[in-house]
Amino acid sequence: MRDDDIATIMRALGHPVRLNILRILATQQQGQCCCADVTESLPLAQSTVSQHIKVLLDAGLIERKPHGTRNRYCIRHDRLSELGAAFGGLLQGLTPLAVPQEAELA
Repeated sequence: MRDDDIATIMRALGHPVRLNILRILATQQQGQCCCADVTESLPLAQSTVSQHIKVLLDAGLIERKPHGTRNRYCIRHDRLSELGAAFGGLLQGLTPLAVPQEAELA
């Protein structure tokens, strides 16, 4: 995963409502639900929920599937797995290679 992909996803995950939406989607029996289902679980207007869903869609964290006259949303587990692997590599690249001991400095 490229750095700009990681940054886009991190921005999308940087809002508590979006994290709640992901949790709502994760707990659905069929693994997907419509915007109205998400709106019922949150104290927000449908238009606000739709805006947050769009950010998650744009980041590639969820996908939209047509279902009659509505859209249903589900988590892209493949994308979350890629992100987990990228985080491991990202954090590993930020740790110091070796910290000199006081004895070595003397």
